[in-house]
Amino acid sequence: RTRMENGALKRILRKAFAQSPIIGESEGVRRLQAMIRRVAATEANVLIQGESGTGKELVAQAIHVGGNRAQRPFVAVNCGAIPADLIESELFGHAKGAYTGATSSSEGLIREAAGGTLFLDEISEMPLQVQVKLLRVLQERQVRPLGSNQSYITDTRFLAASNRNLKESAENGSFRAQNPNLKFSVF
Repeated sequence: RTRMENGALKRILRKAFAQSPIIGESEGVRRLQAMIRRVAATEANVLIQGESGTGKELVAQAIHVGGNRAQRPFVAVNCGAIPADLIESELFGHAKGAYTGATSSSEGLIREAAGGTLFLDEISEMPLQVQVKLLRVLQERQVRPLGSNQSYITDTRFLAASNRNLKESAENGSFRAQNPNLKFSVF
């Protein structure tokens, strides 16, 4: 009986949150919610741009919850909060002994989000060499942990956010320009 009640409560919560964690009645909010519904119905990787404090992570959560991956993990990482020398290991994982202090293997956040969504907040803070490796993951749909000679197929949807104009950042060399063949929707 407890399992049945638990399942019923989960369905109620999913239905409530599937509408959107973003609430409001203004025309702007309604347009945003409509755009979220359209994007959530796709498998596109999405870039969300906006000023700090405007709810970029809420938009990412709404896209995840409204899509086909809602039952799978939503893993959020603030790229600016992880030291540059650790972010590669955090995202891609590492093999035991890959570097001093790597006493065990780690699958990394990309593989942790498998089947679900990885939200890369403040992606503009990610070091260029890690951006290059991330672009390869987006293109090949495979991830190779540090110090490993094995790659793993990944079925992860990527949502990214930035408070900077990434086109300008790419032009001034502080952000890696993407491959023109790579599909990434700007929100």
